[in-house]
Amino acid sequence: MAGARTFIGAALLRQLERQGYPNVIGAGGEEPDLTDAGQVEAFFAKAAPEYVFVAAGKSSGIEGNRKHPAELMLDNLLVECNVIHSAYRHGVKKLLYLASSCCYPKHCPQPMREEALLTGPLEPTNEAYAVAKIAGVKLCQAYRQQFGVHFISGIPANAFGPGDDFGLEDSHVIAALIRKMHDAKVGGQAAVDIWGSGSPRREFIYVDDLADACLFLMGAHDASPPINIGNGSDMSIRQLAELIQEVVGYPGRLEFDTSKPDGMPVKLLDSNKLSALGWRSKTSMQSALSATYEWFLRIEREGRTNHAR
Repeated sequence: MAGARTFIGAALLRQLERQGYPNVIGAGGEEPDLTDAGQVEAFFAKAAPEYVFVAAGKSSGIEGNRKHPAELMLDNLLVECNVIHSAYRHGVKKLLYLASSCCYPKHCPQPMREEALLTGPLEPTNEAYAVAKIAGVKLCQAYRQQFGVHFISGIPANAFGPGDDFGLEDSHVIAALIRKMHDAKVGGQAAVDIWGSGSPRREFIYVDDLADACLFLMGAHDASPPINIGNGSDMSIRQLAELIQEVVGYPGRLEFDTSKPDGMPVKLLDSNKLSALGWRSKTSMQSALSATYEWFLRIEREGRTNHAR
């Protein structure tokens, strides 16, 4: 497991345990610094993993992408280069690398098909991060082409759920809105300010469903092109905010700040290839948001909501 301390990695660990895989390497704090090639190489030499999930690399929301593009790009490039190369050197049977839906062009035809990668300019607010994630996809393909290894890549929709980062600067939209509305409810604020117009549409996937899809793909998919991991439905940011308002129980107003950037206008994945293999998401949006907020409330009491992904 590369990235066991990320919230996607933690969900993968939960799913592996549920499905009866006891021998998971990289859990329990034993993962090396994945940006250090020497540490990664030594870890692979000692642990000799057979299957590798790459769910590592820093990520952020719009503001974090704008403020720290070099940091995000460098971290992801180092992680994917080190892990993929060591996996090849030590004979890993199969590797799944997780990219991001921001890899698609800003004005990509909707829903976004895997063939649309690299067919147009990227969204400027997350271009550096997206380029790094695209490089990971292409690196898997290059090792596969040259060395015949079984390295595959997946492009998930926007993931959310327990373990997410709820800090306002670095969090993604669902975690940020839960944090804002919870704080406003507790503080008795009359309104919550939301970045952008509320019109962009996004597809979201509950992190435990994403983890389930990753395990499914390890057994059911083995091809060079990346495969989308989504549930086939999207909603506007305004609709999302209203749903979170209901889940949190915040009684105030939602005010959209149109002076702030919207990001990509629409991001909906075409996940027909995954569906054709036989996978479907299991968790409704309402249930997933409720479970996420329940987790947030529990760790809020423990003072741990603003941790590293």
